[in-house]
Amino acid sequence: MDLLHGKIKPIYFKYLSAAFGSAMITSVYSIVDMAMVGQYQGPDGTAALAIVAPIWNIIYSLGLLMGIGGSVIFSTFRGQSQQTSNNENEYFTTAVIGSVILSIVAWLAIIFFDQPILSFFGANTELLPLAQSYLTPIKIVIPLFLFNQMLAAFLRNDNHPGLATAGVLAGGLFNILGDYIFVFSLDMGILGAGLATAIGSAISFIVMLTHFWSTKNTLVLRKPTRFMLKSKEISVTGFSTFFIDVAMGILTVLFNRQIMKYLGTNALAIYGPIVNVSTFVQCCAYSVGQASQPIISINYGAKHWNRIKEILRYALYTVTAFSVFWTALSLLYPNLYIYIFMKPTEVILEMAPSIIRYYSISFILLPLNIFSTYYFQALMKPKAAFNVSVFRGVIISGILIMLLPIVSGTNSIWFAMPITELLVAIYATYMIVKYTRAMSRKEQ
Repeated sequence: MDLLHGKIKPIYFKYLSAAFGSAMITSVYSIVDMAMVGQYQGPDGTAALAIVAPIWNIIYSLGLLMGIGGSVIFSTFRGQSQQTSNNENEYFTTAVIGSVILSIVAWLAIIFFDQPILSFFGANTELLPLAQSYLTPIKIVIPLFLFNQMLAAFLRNDNHPGLATAGVLAGGLFNILGDYIFVFSLDMGILGAGLATAIGSAISFIVMLTHFWSTKNTLVLRKPTRFMLKSKEISVTGFSTFFIDVAMGILTVLFNRQIMKYLGTNALAIYGPIVNVSTFVQCCAYSVGQASQPIISINYGAKHWNRIKEILRYALYTVTAFSVFWTALSLLYPNLYIYIFMKPTEVILEMAPSIIRYYSISFILLPLNIFSTYYFQALMKPKAAFNVSVFRGVIISGILIMLLPIVSGTNSIWFAMPITELLVAIYATYMIVKYTRAMSRKEQ
């Protein structure tokens, strides 16, 4: 498809459908694992996977750092020259090398320091063995999770979004089937869920590698000049997307520790499904950002301002639809999440509705805030993207998580994210309007 001259609407929705499928199936890994484990082992299994959740955030974020950062620059160069060049492929090569380095660091940390990491994330003596059992097969393939994120980003920017979706879909479908077989049929419990996830990631990786033998491929390894400078450019450009997932991990750790301190294991078991649903909502926002980013980046390089504004309009319509759907579902049917993810006790069924409703108010503005970081990155405005991701991910949210239980009572912790999303949305909306108006002035 011609991203520079083709009709925006069909291009956007083609990319959206591919990105949505890819993002949704990625989140299915953890969601299906938690649902299966929760049904097999009850609230303790759900709580154990809530402990593991920050590890996924860290691994995925490292892949996004190289993938989104490198692919944004890749597409911007392509928009400027409108043809393949060594320069843009040097950024691809730099991203690959960076992914190798980061995957090795993450791999070694999880292999040798899993116990202190999980304990820091909130595991107690009952939950630690379950979390370690789940991670046992996953340790073998840690780099593949990171590489899948990086490759998917470049495939979307190399005009092959469907293959990125096919890769993640193939691995995700195996994960669903494998979870049932390993967890229940073979009676492996939480260990089986980890095994299904590990094999699923390998399948996704193999499918996406086929891009390099396709006629659509323009990604070529080139020896990068000024490697450190290119690595810095990629890291700066991709930092905000990277930090969104890292921040989700940080927030999960803070919530885990605060919940165990003030509210106990039952509340943590309820928070497990909330984390997964929130991840699902976040993935919806990712899909809008990932669909828009390649089109915006290449048109930004070509200075096609009207096309960028048209893409923004479609993206905001999509973000609004996701916001309304997830907020309404959470407010109307909160215990649906509980039944999906575990065999609940009467105590949990009594506690869950109010907790889920309070927290899910944040879903109204979460998709807009996530999308805004992709929009700012595509316009090469890393400072604005940085501000959204850091204030949303750590500064405002972290302060509220730590202070609200002290100032307003223990249950007020569930309002930390709604307040955070509101404050960040005010800034994000202002900056979107500012940069969009600046493009209008450039047309004159």
